[in-house]
Amino acid sequence: MNTMEKRFVRVGRDGGVATIELINSKSLNIVGSGAIGELTEAFRAIGHDDDVRVVVLRGAGDQAFIGGADVNEMVELDRASGEAFIRRLAGFCEAIRQCPVPVIARLAGWCLGGGLEVAMCCDLRIAELGAKFGMPEVAVGIPSVIHAALMPALIGASHSAWLLLTGETIDAATASTWGLVHQVVAPDALDARIGELTTKLTGYGPHAVRQQKRLLNKWFDMTIHGAIEDSVEQFGLAFLTGEPQAHMRAFLSRKR
Repeated sequence: MNTMEKRFVRVGRDGGVATIELINSKSLNIVGSGAIGELTEAFRAIGHDDDVRVVVLRGAGDQAFIGGADVNEMVELDRASGEAFIRRLAGFCEAIRQCPVPVIARLAGWCLGGGLEVAMCCDLRIAELGAKFGMPEVAVGIPSVIHAALMPALIGASHSAWLLLTGETIDAATASTWGLVHQVVAPDALDARIGELTTKLTGYGPHAVRQQKRLLNKWFDMTIHGAIEDSVEQFGLAFLTGEPQAHMRAFLSRKR
């Protein structure tokens, strides 16, 4: 595996799989402006790399994915600097959503506040059994904003209201039942399960996978009718890549 390291971010490459790891950000992987900036840059760089097929986003160690934004930095903010800070975090979240390949969130330990917003921007969320999730912003005098707006579409208005208004945490089993995470596995099976998914995704046609992610993101902002019509064109365009023909012939060959 090839590795590149900055102050807050370590990027590893193993074939078509890129791993972006938050490092040197306190025990619970708290993010401040420096870490947010480096993470955003890492995702934008990967977005221009045609050889990357899937990204795994993780925090250092197993105590936390991202434990939230740095309160030590936020306590000194005023209105103008507060808006600048939260726009930086929004930019990081959008860099994940705009990354052209699937992003898998490796969810170990705590996933709180801005960390949960980051996780919701990832395409697949795999958690270990001891993971905890929450949006505690109201407890420190601020509302949950920016990509917390994704939450009602993911888990419904009722569950969103509970997390955003009470500030209480939920366990991994509850997060799975609510649809906040896709899968929960034993702690010692987390990396193996993510490895299975990266192997599966890198085995698919890269154009088709990128097309599918792009469509999923567009559907958030479209009517059902508009999404259907748009996807008809995308279906046709897929055949220009040669991937459908190759994969379908391989499928038919296996059946014979």
